[in-house]
Amino acid sequence: MVSSTATRIALKCLRCQSPDLGERRDGGYDCRSCQASYPKVKGVLRFVGSEHYAGSFGYQWNRFSKTQLDSANHSTRSRDTFIEKTGWKLEDLRGKSVLDAGCGMGRFAEIAADAGADVHAIDLSSAVEAAAGNLGSRPNMTFYQADIFNLPFAEGSFDYIYSLGVLHHTPDTRRAFLGLTKLLKPGGRITIWVYSHRAFRYYFGSELLRPLTSRLPKPLLLSLCRVAVPLYYVHKLPAVGMVSTMILPTSHDPDPAWRWLDTFDWYSPTFQWKHTHEEVRGWFAEAGLTDITSLPFPESVTAVRPLR
Repeated sequence: MVSSTATRIALKCLRCQSPDLGERRDGGYDCRSCQASYPKVKGVLRFVGSEHYAGSFGYQWNRFSKTQLDSANHSTRSRDTFIEKTGWKLEDLRGKSVLDAGCGMGRFAEIAADAGADVHAIDLSSAVEAAAGNLGSRPNMTFYQADIFNLPFAEGSFDYIYSLGVLHHTPDTRRAFLGLTKLLKPGGRITIWVYSHRAFRYYFGSELLRPLTSRLPKPLLLSLCRVAVPLYYVHKLPAVGMVSTMILPTSHDPDPAWRWLDTFDWYSPTFQWKHTHEEVRGWFAEAGLTDITSLPFPESVTAVRPLR
């Protein structure tokens, strides 16, 4: 069992599915049934041995570990985004068990933790080390490096689950989502945001480039993506900017560091699926969720797991 300020979350062995895990002095866990071992390294419980397809995010978020962290940049940008894309009231999270499915460097985990939730933050990549470095001193935070398709939690563990801008970077967005819904308690709420097919239809230039850029060495790609900083001013020009955006899309964020980061985030991932509104709502219906609500930001959808 993992102890925290608010809740206790049951863990299971990924090898034999046994819930009989014993905590070690170093904070890791050993399975008493099959002797599988899950160490705790750099403040993170490790349930995978590699980053697999998510290595670009480990590189990205350890390089930009504080850029989007509200407490570091003295803004409310991540807080505002969290509220917009989840549709939740922060006061409702107090004392609740919350799963951050794809935490990156912890920008949204910080918001949930500050709201008084008991946050369990997972990421497949080493980005979770940046999150632990940023937020590890908080007593209501637990960090896991784990595969979203094979998580170490018992079914019905969480009051709230969110995954913002993550599932479309897995090999199968739908399957990743359906697996998360099983971890909700009856009456629990889940919200996801995935890339909208509509939002990217004007950026076909990036789709032409991505087969190349996603294979480039990450330091080289990061250097190339810095073109987003000056190109921002070209994209803002009437007529010319429309053409430049279509040919070479880069972030339009007014903050230079954010647009460099966001542009790398567009061009580096192995997987980057786009989805229609009807498709996403269909997954929620398939999972048997109720109170399915489409939020204003496409494609953000929230719903509840029925009590029975």
